[in-house]
Amino acid sequence: MALHNPDFTMEDDSWDNSSAEFEQRSQLGSEMTSLSRSASSEKCELLDNLHVKFNISKMRDCLVYFVIHAILYHLHSVSPLTGLPSALNLTDVHDSALLKLELGGPFVADVVDRWTEEYITVQIGEIEDPRSRRRWQQQVLYNWTLPLLSRRNEQVTTTKTFEILNRLAISINIQAFLKESEIVPLSMKYQYLHANIETQVTIASIILAGVYVLIILEIVHRALAAMLGSLAALAALAVAGERPSMVKVVQWIDYETLALLFGMMLLVAIFSETGFFDYCAVKAYRLSRGRVWAMIIILCLIAAILSAFLDNVTTMLLFTPVTIRLCEVLNLDPRHVLIAEVIFTNIGGAATAVGDPPNVIIVSKQELRKVGLDFAAFTGHMFVGICLVLLVSFPFLRLLYWNKKLYNKEPSEIVELKHEIHVWRLTAQRINPASREETAVKCLLMQKVLTLEILLRKKLKTFHRQISQEDKNWETNIQELQKKHRITDKILLIKCLTVLGFVILMFFVNSFIPGIHLNLGWIAMLGAIWLLVLADIHDFEMILNRVEWATLLFFAALFVLMEALAHLHLIDYIGEQTALLIKVVPEDQRLAIAIILVVWVSALASSLIDNIPFTATMIPVLLNLSQDPEVNLPVKPLIFSLAMGACLGGNGTLIGASANVVCAGIAEQHGYGFSFMDFFRLGFPMMIVSCTIGMCYLLVAHVVVGWNS
Repeated sequence: MALHNPDFTMEDDSWDNSSAEFEQRSQLGSEMTSLSRSASSEKCELLDNLHVKFNISKMRDCLVYFVIHAILYHLHSVSPLTGLPSALNLTDVHDSALLKLELGGPFVADVVDRWTEEYITVQIGEIEDPRSRRRWQQQVLYNWTLPLLSRRNEQVTTTKTFEILNRLAISINIQAFLKESEIVPLSMKYQYLHANIETQVTIASIILAGVYVLIILEIVHRALAAMLGSLAALAALAVAGERPSMVKVVQWIDYETLALLFGMMLLVAIFSETGFFDYCAVKAYRLSRGRVWAMIIILCLIAAILSAFLDNVTTMLLFTPVTIRLCEVLNLDPRHVLIAEVIFTNIGGAATAVGDPPNVIIVSKQELRKVGLDFAAFTGHMFVGICLVLLVSFPFLRLLYWNKKLYNKEPSEIVELKHEIHVWRLTAQRINPASREETAVKCLLMQKVLTLEILLRKKLKTFHRQISQEDKNWETNIQELQKKHRITDKILLIKCLTVLGFVILMFFVNSFIPGIHLNLGWIAMLGAIWLLVLADIHDFEMILNRVEWATLLFFAALFVLMEALAHLHLIDYIGEQTALLIKVVPEDQRLAIAIILVVWVSALASSLIDNIPFTATMIPVLLNLSQDPEVNLPVKPLIFSLAMGACLGGNGTLIGASANVVCAGIAEQHGYGFSFMDFFRLGFPMMIVSCTIGMCYLLVAHVVVGWNS
């Protein structure tokens, strides 16, 4: 073994600039052992009493934060498998409840199968008598095995937490098992945490419940509620002993999703200048022949089909403006139609491997591909189940809307006047009176609002409120609408269709050809920049004003909140408790109960928290469960149950899926915002019914038919 760079200094001024530094020595002992019965011709020299110096800033809360940089192993042996142990003894455990290890090295990411040819084993043990001068006796508490990549220059960081409550001293033993003599670079950090897992999960649940209370009761805007929740979660992490730096917190934000949203919002904002959305609204009305429910079903079906191949967020960014304009033309309330569309968008996204982020995560796992869960197999299985869900969901949606009046109760002239007042008032509020001219403009706008309000009162006295009926003379109405709503800028429309078609084509190509190293965010941003150049937009601020900045801020805060809750072990705890429930079920009923549990736990969890980190956490749990010889469960039914619940569960609440939030933000910008409870009254029953149909399909396919191979 060769140990390089034994002396180093770790400086972190952000902890405590005024505190005095202290030096602590840690003893690293090693012994060369051979795990092969064949004799080795080389002699191994015993390395002992190697001292590694750690220069660490003292922290206010006595947090111990050690870093071992670049522990390099060099194995000199001709045996086919050689192990080299090295130990680090920790005697300053005190009253810590958890030990968090962060190990960096050439590890295989997200691999659950531990039986590989080359791997690293980390043993966490308790030292019986640390005060004794004789050789310390170690009792192994935990074993952590990490498979190694063949390419040693790649670095993957992995983290795991161990319970060490009521332990006097802890020993960390690292052992490498290799086939050939070579160097393996490793880095390790360890940190003491003061709160146990149950306490952290309780705190995380309280924070999540508080965020939902703020959103449901509409005490503050949902973006501010997510920001307050993320701040509370970060404070809980600091109290527990883990203090992520600002750099790490910023890294928790999913910039690909934000770039996708921002780019598509710019594209849609320029697209709306052509009059294309009005034109599509009239065509949809003509296709439905004046029947409102036929039109709603056509819109929902098209949205479901598109979302099976496009991202759900992209589908709603394109569909929401068209739907709003269509409802304005027909004097319909857009809220009910938009909620129905976004529900079927989430259902359709579950049909293929590229329609929803949880499905993308599943098919991208190499371990699942090895058992036959590739793109074709996953899509073929899920497509059949989602078709059954759609067949039941359409009649159930009609049942939910049975007593709802889709038409506005007031004449269209009054509705348009109210909406015009709302838009003028919103425009006036957005003007910052920084100069005399801006103050004058704001006063003119408010005067315009007062004039329109007086006109509205006069019209309300003149017209009697009546519930509109479905148009009987729809052919005459269509002719009038076609004269009124036409394409206003055909040249700009051609440019927009060209760029948008290219962007959508690249979305498809990126899903099926992994060789293109552009994610969805980059494609959307490049398309937006390209269209801005072609359209020759001079009033750039007008386009930026149409971007839903509150929605982008909400997503950024939500990403931080979910990652902080994951660090508080909330998601891991849900997965572990689900696995424990499955293990206690009798073997003859275990598969059926496992499918039911995974579907409903995934659905309920995805309606409350982001389904992306939940899916990424549950996949290793389910793989471990299927590989446990005592459980004896096939892996495919478990993964399909996870996908079904995670995708369909997004319909449960307004923040259950990204498409829900995007649709609500755009609708709010147009003056038709809907609240958390408005969505919940329709979305949650649809989620219950769709998950029930999906669960029944999985039970028949895997328990009755035995479609597990």
